[in-house]
Parts: sequence; C-alpha cells; structure tokens
Amino acid sequence: QVQLVESGGGSVQAGGSLRLSCVMSGYTSSSACMAWFRQAPDKEREGVASIYRGGGWTWIAESMKGRFAISQNNARSTVYLQMNGLKPEDTAMYYCAAGPLSGGACDLYPDKYNNWGQGTQITVSS
Repeated sequence: QVQLVESGGGSVQAGGSLRLSCVMSGYTSSSACMAWFRQAPDKEREGVASIYRGGGWTWIAESMKGRFAISQNNARSTVYLQMNGLKPEDTAMYYCAAGPLSGGACDLYPDKYNNWGQGTQITVSS
C-alpha cells in the first residue's frame, strides 16, 4: 500500500516562494510516477508537475513553466515542488499523487493516478 504525506504548505505574499515535499512509503511497481496536482474552490483538479522516479524525467504544466520545478531526493522516496513567483491564482489545495507510467510518460491527468495524499493548502495573498 502506497502512502503519500505532503508538507510545506502555508500562506505567502505574491511574489514569494514555497517548497512542498511529498514523502512516499510502500513503493509498488505502479507508482513509477509521482506528480503534484492542485484544486482551487469550485475548480477541477489540474496537473502541476510530474516526475518519473526511475529516470528523473520531469513534466511541468505549460502555465507553470519557469516558475515551478519538480525534483526528487537521491533515495527517490521524496518529491519536491519548488514554487517561485507565486501569484494569488496559485491559491489551492496541492496534492501529491503516485501512479504508473502511461505511454512512456508521467501524464498530468488525475485519472492516471491511483494513490493520493491528503493535500496541503497554499494561500497566496496580493
């Protein structure tokens, strides 16, 4: 059973930075990908970034390129989301997820992921 625990959320002013962490335990063959998603009130869950744990390949949602980056530790048990230049529209609950490779990539579609953390809230004030 894969378990994911996020941390690092909080409140920050616009332009600030935060780094989220997601610790994974109970690795299985169906958790080759780890990803971050976010969901704002009354909005659908959207993909932010993903990483292939085996090779370190990363994908970033187009609207977040240049501001957000995903990485993992050497043990490949913790995934980080570095967020810079935060904007009020980045306010959301951020979730860590684990899932299998899909067509050789770690897609940013929520239905591709079968394990989810509880989420951590990010609030960006203007």
